[in-house]
Amino acid sequence: MTTHQKWLYPLVFLLLFAGNATADQILDVPLAGVDYGDAEVQFSLGLMFDTGRDAPQDYAEALRWYRKSAAQGYAQAQYALGVLYANGHGVPQDDREAVHWYTRSAERGFAPAQYNLGFMYHKGRGTAQDYREALKWYTKAALQGYADAQSNLGTLHYHGQGVPQNYVQAYAWLSVAAANGDEVAATNRDAVMEDMTAEQIAKGQEIARELFEKLGKKD
Repeated sequence: MTTHQKWLYPLVFLLLFAGNATADQILDVPLAGVDYGDAEVQFSLGLMFDTGRDAPQDYAEALRWYRKSAAQGYAQAQYALGVLYANGHGVPQDDREAVHWYTRSAERGFAPAQYNLGFMYHKGRGTAQDYREALKWYTKAALQGYADAQSNLGTLHYHGQGVPQNYVQAYAWLSVAAANGDEVAATNRDAVMEDMTAEQIAKGQEIARELFEKLGKKD
């Protein structure tokens, strides 16, 4: 948790508990070290209203604060906007708008946005289905240790979607995802093994070890 969040959570909780204050009223309360024009602070406020943590859940307020933060280029807020649009929370459900915000966040290197953007290209949601683009964004997230992206990257390699079919790479990425706690990846890896030779399995295990040593285990 950041310094801003440490101050904001108790502040908002006390204001709301004491007088059911609105976000606008929060801005009238001076607090040393907190700048309400700061993108991180704005994102933290949006997150509170989005999740209902220390504040009544209010997607409209979450949207408002996320927009302020996203306008300043804050990747987590841009991603959060994408999630709101994808789920239709506080706004009409709109996959195209979700793709827009996932893209802005993904381009700033935020792994969850890279994964979600890859998923949208993979499934053709909000954009034309494009396995190569899905592979590109899954790879970026996978290299940051994002297990879901590692799992889906393995699936693309297995089916030859966006890349030549490669059981060894599929096995390796599914193994890494499984080591990072993805149970579905573990099941899929075992299924892939049925189509592999002993030599291919050994090679896949070798690549998986190299990847795991490079990327490490993610919490």
